[in-house]
Amino acid sequence: MSEDMTNATTDAGTAEASLSERIVSDPAVCGGRPVIRGTRMRVSDILDMLAGGASSAEILGDFDYLAEADIRAALAYAAQQVGHRVIRAA
Repeated sequence: MSEDMTNATTDAGTAEASLSERIVSDPAVCGGRPVIRGTRMRVSDILDMLAGGASSAEILGDFDYLAEADIRAALAYAAQQVGHRVIRAA
């Protein structure tokens, strides 16, 4: 395996671990919707703010309990959720 392939695999594993450390789902919190660990900030709330034009700096300024890594994790989570193949019956 080439060094680039090894780094890509390692980066993907690191990103996956980081994602599971930051994003959690608990039926007792926000109806089981994915949230930032230790908060009630839903991943969808962060994505809505970004889609509405808010910058990461603005979000972090408004929600001091969030970190830049939380915003990146929310984006990675969203990418992971839409990045799978959809199979439809003919």
